[in-house]
Amino acid sequence: MKLFSITDVGKKRELNEDYIYTSERPVGNLPNLFMVADGMGGHNAGDYASKHAVEKVVEVIENYTQETDSENILQKAIDDANTYINKMAKSDSHLKGMGTTLVAVTVDIEENHVLVANVGDSRMYIINDFITQITKDHSLVEEMVDMGGIDREAARMHPDKNIITRAVGVKEYVLVDFFDITISEKEMLLLCTDGLTNMLKDNEIHRIIRESADIEEAGRRLIEAANANGGRDNIAVVLVEPFGGRND
Repeated sequence: MKLFSITDVGKKRELNEDYIYTSERPVGNLPNLFMVADGMGGHNAGDYASKHAVEKVVEVIENYTQETDSENILQKAIDDANTYINKMAKSDSHLKGMGTTLVAVTVDIEENHVLVANVGDSRMYIINDFITQITKDHSLVEEMVDMGGIDREAARMHPDKNIITRAVGVKEYVLVDFFDITISEKEMLLLCTDGLTNMLKDNEIHRIIRESADIEEAGRRLIEAANANGGRDNIAVVLVEPFGGRND
């Protein structure tokens, strides 16, 4: 397995509210774990939400050893993280209204299987000869696209594109989307926050990754390109080659 992760504050923000976690080694009963989170809230509440939600997910997974089903493990961990962030937001006025997106991924290499859990508008893609978005944004603009109100290109520039309809910690309960994927040896996983996808089109992301010599170069070039296009938000990128690399 090859892995590279990076996060950047961007060009416009003073605080980085994105948070990443990666472990190639087992976490509890999961074979590995990769996460990106994009916090929201006033003052430093977004920073608090993303960091502590991810840390709570890891803590729960490490201790939830009576369960072996990966989806049940991630569901329990995200539920507990949601409860924790929600309670903290209610108990501290400085943290009121905070929440975070979350994409969590675990890979069963022996079975060529990837499990993805998603809340919010951070994303997971599969990269091969094409780029395929696996997660579905929980956002107002995505709902407008689904209803046929606007097309995909208009959605990228819509003034309400940052309004999300689902986040960890905002309500007492959260609905988590799960995706089960079979992958091949030459495929790569990309987890990222909207600081990347709002600055770069999918085909630009794909081109940069495919033109890079390795995943570290790809990750750094994605950050550079997002910042060159304005860097209006924090940027988080996690790249995973589950089978150790491409044979281009």
